Amino acid sequence: AAELGALIAHAMVGTFLGILLAYGFISPLATVLRQKSAETTKMMQCVKITLLSNLNGYAPPIAVEFGRKTLYSSERPSFIELEEHVRAVRNPNQQQTTEEA
Repeated sequence: AAELGALIAHAMVGTFLGILLAYGFISPLATVLRQKSAETTKMMQCVKITLLSNLNGYAPPIAVEFGRKTLYSSERPSFIELEEHVRAVRNPNQQQTTEEA
């Protein structure tokens, strides 16, 4: 009977340890990986929509606006922020001379 009790105790410890690992470590890790995957998918969708809009003949600022609209509202830059960034990338030398003055 003592041997049976020890085996049952080992089985219960293993079961509880498995539950702890599953809910305490693996599930949060899977959630984080799922969120990272969704973010990457959203960024790629933004690039895809922007390129397709440009290929369909829309002007580049309009194509960028289509791409911007696919982002989550919490991550979406405002139109003014996006325009400033595009101007800074388009004319990096002009931006540096403006900062020096």
